[in-house]
Amino acid sequence: MKDSHRTKLSRFYWAHNRMPSFSEMAGLFGFASKNAVSKVVNRLVEEGIVQKDKTGRLIPGASLKGLAIRGTVGASFPSPAEEELVDVITLDEYLIHNHEATFMLNVSGDSMIDAGIHPGDIVLLERGKTPKHGDIVVAQVDHAWTMKYYEKKGKQVRLVPANKAYPMIFPKEELTITGVVVGVVRRYV
Repeated sequence: MKDSHRTKLSRFYWAHNRMPSFSEMAGLFGFASKNAVSKVVNRLVEEGIVQKDKTGRLIPGASLKGLAIRGTVGASFPSPAEEELVDVITLDEYLIHNHEATFMLNVSGDSMIDAGIHPGDIVLLERGKTPKHGDIVVAQVDHAWTMKYYEKKGKQVRLVPANKAYPMIFPKEELTITGVVVGVVRRYV
């Protein structure tokens, strides 16, 4: 498979948020016939770059939707680094283990800032996951919603902020854990 075919297909997908038709692929790849496109599509399917859904329509495979991991960078002392293609994954593959139970919430407030969760971030939560001591949870506590560390000692549960400006919360009437935080997304641009 020519890398340029993959690159052109990827650019089309990200520009239009859909896969191109066979006619559009013929134009992208510079082919005169749909038969030539069909051969390329079969190779793309074999390589996992594209897939076919239940109806036979082309959908992007993980390597088409994914981003390249190009190596490792140290966050301590400067060190020589070589860029190499290590893997191609989607953010969904990296962040989500249970797709049906995972949802996202926008973060407001700074009570979890020392845990690296800032206002404007997006947290990914997994519903139905039993929280462990030290997990970050979103919970309804005494008729109000919050995100805090979940701590349990014996039968006592407390919700602990990651900012010393906020008090610990000890549920008085109710505590319903909506989800356990499994990831945080932040944009810098």
